[in-house]
Amino acid sequence: MRLNTLESNSDPNTSNDGRGRSGQSLATVMVLAAGRGERMRPLTDQLPKPLLAVHGIPLMQWHMAALAKAGHHDQLVNTAWLGELIESRFGLHPDLPEAGHVRLHYSHEGKDFGYALETAGGIVRAMPFLAPIFWVVAGDIYAPDFKFSNDQMHAFERSPNLAHIWLVPNPAHNPGGDFGLSGEGQALNLPKPAKLFTFSTFALYKKEFFDPRWTDMPVGNPQGKAAPLAPLLRAAMDRGQVGASLYTGEWTDVGTPERLMELNRTRSAL
Repeated sequence: MRLNTLESNSDPNTSNDGRGRSGQSLATVMVLAAGRGERMRPLTDQLPKPLLAVHGIPLMQWHMAALAKAGHHDQLVNTAWLGELIESRFGLHPDLPEAGHVRLHYSHEGKDFGYALETAGGIVRAMPFLAPIFWVVAGDIYAPDFKFSNDQMHAFERSPNLAHIWLVPNPAHNPGGDFGLSGEGQALNLPKPAKLFTFSTFALYKKEFFDPRWTDMPVGNPQGKAAPLAPLLRAAMDRGQVGASLYTGEWTDVGTPERLMELNRTRSAL
């Protein structure tokens, strides 16, 4: 597997235990930033969606800073559409205001394969460089008050679950929702019109969630298989392996220029 960075485009030394290049820290965060952002055109014709700004700060940087404040300084970003602009913007060692130093790793799906690998394919591609437990967040979500709780992370580590996801009340653009939530805090794969909530994209995963027996992809996804995440989540829910929490704070899927404009009309959260 090749993980492109500004430092090197050579093949790092990898092994089946998930260690990356010799001496390289494993990332406890993966920021999803590979999408084309078709509904945001023409804004995304010249700029990747996660670099669009809310209150002068790129969307993805809100998450990166919040995670760094919680102690997650090793972060991985996957890219495809205009990915070179993301790497040019942040480099390898950005100092984020009020968050401090971050060590970035990049998985450039566009450079490696010419297309984005979708969420599951992208995560499996980056697996050799991810810690045994890691956060995944989408770079086009705005949720400035979300707390990346280390207590929650430790509780998840002790649980039998392989994933823990955060659900939000259904926004206008997804009125039917995605997943159910049990009284015991488990995510449920229920048919509509059951009471469902929307998947926020915020989640904790154990590497076992992406085991080849579930994904049908070897670690590192060397063939560049594009695969969505939802079928894996639904299958794991059916096995009783996905916990869930309901988040009711500010949350916006910045999927259209109109939503971006509305966010920038509001008072800055800073």
